[in-house]
Amino acid sequence: MMNDPLANALSLIVNAELRGKTNCTITPVSNLIKKILTIMNKDNYIGKFTETETSAGIVLKVELLGAINKCGAVKPRFTVKNNEFEKFEKKFLPAKDFGFIVVSTSQGIMTHIEAKQKSLGGKLIAYFY
Repeated sequence: MMNDPLANALSLIVNAELRGKTNCTITPVSNLIKKILTIMNKDNYIGKFTETETSAGIVLKVELLGAINKCGAVKPRFTVKNNEFEKFEKKFLPAKDFGFIVVSTSQGIMTHIEAKQKSLGGKLIAYFY
């Protein structure tokens, strides 16, 4: 039984990267997982991902570039103000300006850098570097 599909998807990506695989398959799929993969693709941490329909449901096939050192879901989902990001950068990222924290804001899901530029706060969802 899966309690957190996002955490399972991100750990699947990390495990496939550590084994040196070139792609991995993620199931179950949600809009949140797709949005986080889109952000990771935009920042060149993963390659393209394709969505296919199978008899078991929708499956995402993700191309891996070997660029991910670590990624994971933030538990619990901390609430953060626009001037508190540095505290969580120290907690989840290895160095300043290295990696990204994904934040759910009132204007959508974005990285912590975009949220700082727009002066938005929100809930922390995931991190990757």
